[in-house]
Amino acid sequence: MKVLVNGGINLSELDGWWAEAYKPEVGWSLGDGKEHDDDPDWDAAEAETLYCLLEQEVVPQFYARNQQDIPIAWVSRMRESMAQLTPKFSTNRAVREYTEQHYIPAAIAYRERAANKGALGKKVADWQQAVDRNWGSLRFGELRFETKADRHAFEVEIFLGAFDLNAMRVELYADGINGGAAECLEMESAQTKPDASGRTVYNAKLFNTRPAQDYTVRMIPQHSGVVVPLECARILWQR
Repeated sequence: MKVLVNGGINLSELDGWWAEAYKPEVGWSLGDGKEHDDDPDWDAAEAETLYCLLEQEVVPQFYARNQQDIPIAWVSRMRESMAQLTPKFSTNRAVREYTEQHYIPAAIAYRERAANKGALGKKVADWQQAVDRNWGSLRFGELRFETKADRHAFEVEIFLGAFDLNAMRVELYADGINGGAAECLEMESAQTKPDASGRTVYNAKLFNTRPAQDYTVRMIPQHSGVVVPLECARILWQR
C-alpha cells in the first residue's frame, strides 16, 4: 500500500489488500485469488503469466511515449491508482479498523472478565479446564445420508458424554475445491436433550452440488463470551 502515494503501480497476487483493491485500470493481477499450496504446476503457470504481463503490457506501456517523452497510458493508470486507492488503503484506515474491530472489543472483553475480582474470567478458565478434562468422553455414532431430488440429507449420532447439549457446535464440513473456500454448515439437534445414553441426533440438509461423501462432521466447543478457536482450539472430527 505504501507505493500508492508515490505514484507506483501494483502488479501482485490477488491476496491480502490487493484482492480488495484490484481493478484493471489501476494495476495488474496474478493468480485467481485461491490457495494452491506448493503446486509446482501452478507456480510454473503463474511464472509464465508474470513474464507475459511484463513483456506484453507492463514494459511496453512504460516505454510507449509521446513527443514530450511522457508515457500517456502509464500516467493514466498511475493517476487512477492514486485517485481510487490512496483514500481507501492507508494507515489511517488500518488503524481505525483495527481499533474498532479488535482493540476496543478486546478492551471491553477484558474489563468484563476482570470485573468482580475476575469472576467471569474464572468461569472461562474453569470451562477451558472442564473441556480439556472431559474431551475424551465425546464420540460419534453412525453418520447416515440420503439424496433426494436436488438435496442431501444428513443425520449423525453424537454422544456428548460429560457435556450438555449447548456445549458443542456440530458442523457439516467439506474441504474447498481447487483452492476455494471450505463449506461449513451448522447442524441442528433433533432433540431437546440427550437420551439416557447421552445420545443426540443432529440433522442438516443442503443442495447436492457435490458428492455426499465429500462431507464429514465435526464438533467444536462453544461457550458464551469465549473466542473459539483462539481460546479453545479443540476440535473432534467424525473422520
